[in-house]
Amino acid sequence: MITYNPRKWFKFLLTFHKEDTFRRLLPMLVAISVYSFAVACIEFLWWHISDDKYAKNLSMLHNLLGFVLSLLLVFRTNSAYDRWWEGSILWNQLTNVTRNFAMKLDAIIPANDQTNRHFFAYSINFFAFSLRDHLRVSKDFTPMDVTDHFEELDSVEKSLNKPVEITSVLYKRLYNLQSESKLNGEQLLSLYTDVEKLNDICGACERIKNTPIPSSYSIFVKRFVYVYIMTLPFGFVFSLGFYTIPVVAFVFYVLASLQIIAEEIEDPFGDDANDIPTNKLAVNIKAQVDELLLAY
Repeated sequence: MITYNPRKWFKFLLTFHKEDTFRRLLPMLVAISVYSFAVACIEFLWWHISDDKYAKNLSMLHNLLGFVLSLLLVFRTNSAYDRWWEGSILWNQLTNVTRNFAMKLDAIIPANDQTNRHFFAYSINFFAFSLRDHLRVSKDFTPMDVTDHFEELDSVEKSLNKPVEITSVLYKRLYNLQSESKLNGEQLLSLYTDVEKLNDICGACERIKNTPIPSSYSIFVKRFVYVYIMTLPFGFVFSLGFYTIPVVAFVFYVLASLQIIAEEIEDPFGDDANDIPTNKLAVNIKAQVDELLLAY
């Protein structure tokens, strides 16, 4: 995720990040400019479409379609941003839940019980890193440092859903501690609540990941933008002449950029520049948990 200072306006105007939509759209902007130039040449050197009194009213059609298209793009970007924002909230909740879970364990488990402390620290960290991996297609991330091995967690590597399997192991471990009289009923219930929250966060993230915006809607918006841009020079050339070229290119840049941004943030758990920094959050969770449980 890109870290930036939103107060530096002029810096953003003069520089382009490698993930900026301008660079990605540059080939299409050149093609649209060439196309607009061809339309202008046809109008002024050969066809003279403006001589037709009805053709002059094409700009009215574009005004109407532009209003409809703006509503579609606003809904598209808002829907994508809602998914990004909800994903961000869920990972913030994960940070809080793992911290609270570790604090409770730190207060309950004796300092000399290093076996259980290492087990829960490893399991909580393993859950955060496994959830990160579970939600991402790309595997280009920082691996988790492994220093301990627990046979109870061997089943996790064979599981299709590692985060859920880890929570299942945590439930069993807590129940075993309660049966050994190392936890009372109130402590068990309090810790069970945190494990349940971990499972709920995993399910909510999976819902965002596995329920994309319907493809028919996304394809329709793209087609609408394409048709609108391809016909826009015919609406502007009568009044703007060759100035149609930069105007159409700018309009295309704005509309296409909104679509690209929406496509990028609608899957907030990927490795794009504007996605949620799940790798950094997982590393932070590990640092906090280790500090709480393994500081002795």
